[in-house]
Amino acid sequence: MAGAGRPPGAAAAGDGRAGDGRAAGRRVVGAAGRGDGRAGAGRPGRGCYNRTMNVPAASGNPAAEDPVPGSAAAPPAAPSGPASGEPGPGGPAASGADADSSPHPRRARRLRAEVWIVLGLSLGQSALYAVVNIIARLTAETALRDQATAINPSRSPRPYLDLTYQLLAIGFALVPVALTLFLLSEPGRRATARIGLTLARPGRDLAVGTGLAALIGIPGLGLYALGRAVGVTVEVQAATLDAHWWAVPVLILAALKNALVEEVIAAGYLIERLEDLGWRPGATVAASAVLRGAYHLYQGIGPFFANIAMGVIFALYYRRRRRTMPLVIAHTLLDVVAFVGYALLPASLLATLGLT
Repeated sequence: MAGAGRPPGAAAAGDGRAGDGRAAGRRVVGAAGRGDGRAGAGRPGRGCYNRTMNVPAASGNPAAEDPVPGSAAAPPAAPSGPASGEPGPGGPAASGADADSSPHPRRARRLRAEVWIVLGLSLGQSALYAVVNIIARLTAETALRDQATAINPSRSPRPYLDLTYQLLAIGFALVPVALTLFLLSEPGRRATARIGLTLARPGRDLAVGTGLAALIGIPGLGLYALGRAVGVTVEVQAATLDAHWWAVPVLILAALKNALVEEVIAAGYLIERLEDLGWRPGATVAASAVLRGAYHLYQGIGPFFANIAMGVIFALYYRRRRRTMPLVIAHTLLDVVAFVGYALLPASLLATLGLT
């Protein structure tokens, strides 16, 4: 029924017809109205709003009149939105709950928890173990230069069982990579596109990756030899697999696995998330580089600083280009040369290079 629920004395919305007892061309915003120019049918609103004065109508005050758009008394319509003085999202008409519940602090806490979980399942865990390992090495009776570590050891004396263990280890090590890609994905944008882990530029990525591998690998070999001579680097046995037909393919897969884990997580994921949290560029680069150095501490003090330098170069490249594919290529080439070269080169040549 027309007019049902209106407060006594409040005029109904005008429709321009004469003789029906309603003010033609006018409507009244009641104190209990919805604040949108229509008289509320007994519904509690978010707050009344006087469109003519652009101020909220106080509860209990006489109703303010608002000319109907198009009538003779109606002023020109002001543009909608915050520029016209009307409250937008989060403006004066918003409820107190909406104004106080900004999502940014909650999102920041969630992102920080996410980063700790990802690192705890992957490179952060490796970094903690490496810290404990270097403390144990430095406090051992044997000098650091006389200690050794194996990167790709055999896992069983039975060849096919060893192969099975190797493949399982490689596969499960890539699960955190899948997790980070899932977490970085957004509606309408794949995580691989976000961090540049695509084959969109194969020739350029291969050239850049090869150049980065040379830039890191050649000085790195010299730093390793220097560290061995000074006594701050342990003997790194890059591959101790038995001479099976599958040894070289497994070592290549292990190199690719290392590259994906380190570059996707330490470069792509970590930098993206730290930037989401508002970290400064220098801090994001430092965090990525120190993490990379920390999980290499099991190799000694020399590799720790060498990998920090590598981390700075890779982090700066990622921040500039937003592509992890060249970093993955560079890292894979470095590890393939180290792993396969160690397995295939004669022991005398390895000794000459200071690798044994």
